[in-house]
Amino acid sequence: MTNNDLLRRLRYALNLNGETIAELCALGGHEISPVEVLKLLKKEDEQGFVLCDDLAMGAFLDGLIISRRGAQEPRPDAAPKVAAALNNNVILRKLRIALELNEEAMLAVMAKSGVHISKSELSAMFRAKGQKNYKQCGDQFLRNFIRGLTLKS
Repeated sequence: MTNNDLLRRLRYALNLNGETIAELCALGGHEISPVEVLKLLKKEDEQGFVLCDDLAMGAFLDGLIISRRGAQEPRPDAAPKVAAALNNNVILRKLRIALELNEEAMLAVMAKSGVHISKSELSAMFRAKGQKNYKQCGDQFLRNFIRGLTLKS
């Protein structure tokens, strides 16, 4: 799933407008105007379409976390934060943090979209990549999760 498609789907699921998305990106450390946001929200075949890069999408997700949960105070003994490569597992993790969803709530969201999985299948998507039971989050799973969010709200 492309970042543009993801941004469009999250916009509808969370009931956000262009100004709000621009504010969230600014909170995440990436300045973007509401006009530029509208270009990101266009479909690929529409005139004025602009590709949403990982930097903008990561900033949007980080801004969503900060707006809903507050900024985290840096610990003096913590290593500097390095931006992780954006993949479906990272996106799912950031959405879970921003929306403050526990396992049961995530399973309920998935059930709304007609997908039933076990707790162990879900927790496998939040494991580190090198771990034995790690599972890659597919595009269809992420689509169904966002669809469940839309149906829930």
